[in-house]
Amino acid sequence: MTSNRLGSMNRFGIYLCIAAILFTSVSCRKHKNDADAYGVCEATEITVSSEANGKMLEFNIHEGEVYDADELVGCIDTFQTYLQIKQLESSIKAALARRPDATSQVRVLDDKLHTLNKEKQRVSNLIEANAASTKQLDDIQAEINITKSQIAATKSTLSTQDQSLLEEVEAMRFQLQQLQHALESCHIKTPISGTIINKYIEENELAYQGKPLFKIADLNNMFIKVYITEDQLSSIKLGQHATVRLDKPDGKYIKLNGKITWISPKAEFTPKMIQTKDERANLVYAVKVSFKNDGSAKIGMPGDVVFK
Repeated sequence: MTSNRLGSMNRFGIYLCIAAILFTSVSCRKHKNDADAYGVCEATEITVSSEANGKMLEFNIHEGEVYDADELVGCIDTFQTYLQIKQLESSIKAALARRPDATSQVRVLDDKLHTLNKEKQRVSNLIEANAASTKQLDDIQAEINITKSQIAATKSTLSTQDQSLLEEVEAMRFQLQQLQHALESCHIKTPISGTIINKYIEENELAYQGKPLFKIADLNNMFIKVYITEDQLSSIKLGQHATVRLDKPDGKYIKLNGKITWISPKAEFTPKMIQTKDERANLVYAVKVSFKNDGSAKIGMPGDVVFK
């Protein structure tokens, strides 16, 4: 009887030991799997809007497809802008054709001045030979002075006219650059390499300045925005490595290597999705952990982060 009681107590002790070991193992595993922060996966999203007014002649993009940066995906009607460019180019040519020929106009006066100087020399020789009067020399000198003044006035007038025309042409060239930029803006290109998230317009619809055309996101390089407490802030830094974990249907995790790329410089209240009053009162810091997406992560997918 006593031996049976001792045997039962020994078995009970063994069961307690096994239970303690299992509890400790589960507790350690649970602690090991605890995340440091929780958040939602996000990506860099860009909404491309129209910079021109006109009919959308071509728009070759499809939601869910991947496009390279600076890839031509659409075109807005450019006919009116093209005609304005041609008209302005013709106006520039016409203005340049009106530039005064300063060289030919001044050459006539230079030739006259050259003749007068020769005549002055001839009359000076005659005066030395007492064959001419000094009045003749004075008249020639006066005409020489008048001719020099005419040359200076002509050069000044022609220079002013030429400068005015050049400034007019320069203003038209600025307008031409604006039109060329407007023409280039009619060609729709992707700003980054990424996936088309939304398409807001179809071919043959009217586009206008500011109208959204499509939204593109870089799904290869994503980030998860999490919130940490002030106690955790001292243990992390920019560039620090972390593990981003996404839930799998079997209860396990998809693990992705990440790195801290941004830490908020100021505290904020816990986001509103935390419903309890006590949690909303806590001050936290926003942190972005960037990671290379292998296709597992989707925008809006919840996940957690373990800092290394």
